[in-house]
Amino acid sequence: MKYELIAPCHFGTESCTKKEISQLGYEITEVSDGKVCFAGDAGAIARGNIFLRTTERILLKAAEFEAMTWDELFEAVYACPWEELIPWDGRFWVAKANSVRSKLFSPKDFQTIIQKAIVKRLQKAYHREGERLPMSGAEYALRVAAYKDRITIGIDTSGESLHKRGYRKMTVQAPITETLASALIMLTPWNRDRILVDPFCGSGTFCIEAAMMAANIAPGMERNFSATRWRNLMDKQLWYDAYDEAREKKADGLRALAGGRPDIQGYDIDEEALKAARDNARLAGVFDLIHLQQRDVASLSHSGKYGFIITNPPYGERLEEKKDLPVLYKALGDRYAALDDWSMYVITAWEEAEKYLGRKADKNRKIYNGMMKTYFYSYLGPKPPKN
Repeated sequence: MKYELIAPCHFGTESCTKKEISQLGYEITEVSDGKVCFAGDAGAIARGNIFLRTTERILLKAAEFEAMTWDELFEAVYACPWEELIPWDGRFWVAKANSVRSKLFSPKDFQTIIQKAIVKRLQKAYHREGERLPMSGAEYALRVAAYKDRITIGIDTSGESLHKRGYRKMTVQAPITETLASALIMLTPWNRDRILVDPFCGSGTFCIEAAMMAANIAPGMERNFSATRWRNLMDKQLWYDAYDEAREKKADGLRALAGGRPDIQGYDIDEEALKAARDNARLAGVFDLIHLQQRDVASLSHSGKYGFIITNPPYGERLEEKKDLPVLYKALGDRYAALDDWSMYVITAWEEAEKYLGRKADKNRKIYNGMMKTYFYSYLGPKPPKN
């Protein structure tokens, strides 16, 4: 059976998620701010959760309709064939509801009315009117989005957000999420044959995500998902097949690196941050693919050519006070200028970053990190000559 699936992502990174989904072989049906929709069978639910690096979760679109009153919402929800998606003992609830430019906006009312309508529908469909639903089975968390009075209800197949790969047991203040780090790397021309340095590596997210890409390690291969417990919509074998595919790709990726590990380096002045980065790299299975070192940004150097700096330096809202930022960014800009034919990519919320980095960026993309507007500055170096 074909489903329409929704892959939410960070605003500004939709092109990365779209490319990933296409590479998995699925048809893109819609791209809009903060999400990519695609068509796929039950196997796509498993493969999407295990392989996609840049999406926050995979939602199965259950319903879409217009509603401008709470009565209209109830009737539209009740009219949907929920018995085809949720078994009698399924545990369902509205996990999140958000509303933009719609007449209906109360999250609590969305939760109450949608829950009530689905209960009534299931009681009728299963010929058990008036009987209390057991709510003891697999989880079917609902996520509701209202935009200009159009309501979309998705069933969450992932459970915990997909940025939780399972390796980040140790963290530091103000980390960048794994999904965003992957998307930002994908927005650059970096590949495993090129140098990558993060001089503010913190708990190692950029380096670890890059190493996982280099080794073709699927981000979700070591975790479980809500839909692994679904028996009505998915055969368990689909999950076994997807996990087997991930293991095969990892084995192929590591074999491809047997001739030499990638040059991925992370520096930080904070020894505690580096300890977290090392522990996280071990858990991710990429410790041997990354070089981590205690080092100040002012001592950044590398003898190689055509490398990449990809980094998330402090920007005042975290770690450092704003008064320290000019010196920090000037040091980064100076060290970048001293490198031979390198490119640099910096994500920051600090409005004066370009001034102290030493020149205007070649490209500037707005990225929303949660609710915070940040800027992804691109300083483009030359391409290496073709062999």
